[in-house]
Amino acid sequence: MARIKANSEDVKMLARLMRAEAEGEGELGMLMVGNVGVNRVKANCLDFRNLRSIRDMTFQRPGGFEATQKGYFYQAAREKEIRLARRVIKGERQHPASNALWFFKPSASCPGQWYNQPNTGRHKSHCFFAPTTTSCPNVY
Repeated sequence: MARIKANSEDVKMLARLMRAEAEGEGELGMLMVGNVGVNRVKANCLDFRNLRSIRDMTFQRPGGFEATQKGYFYQAAREKEIRLARRVIKGERQHPASNALWFFKPSASCPGQWYNQPNTGRHKSHCFFAPTTTSCPNVY
């Protein structure tokens, strides 16, 4: 059973987002970006209240994804990324993004917290941060 509702256009949008944000991080990095996106749709807490769809999450302002401001995001989804997006929507989670709502690429090591959210780990150049189960139970 899927973690969130998604039609074929939603899957393609998530696939484009995953590629645009993390293609250089490999398939695992793209899966982690997908985890963050799905978690934001599920969350309904903190900065992510009232996001009900992949489209809402992708284009959230403020706090959305930088990739949506670049042309690469708007290229057609490829089959490889579509398959990865489907895996994430169906519930596949990758640590350290399993419950993460944020990630960023620091110029140095990952901070222990980011906007008061604990660091859950790093994959290549991205650090991931998840809320507590108390502040955001829907992502757990």
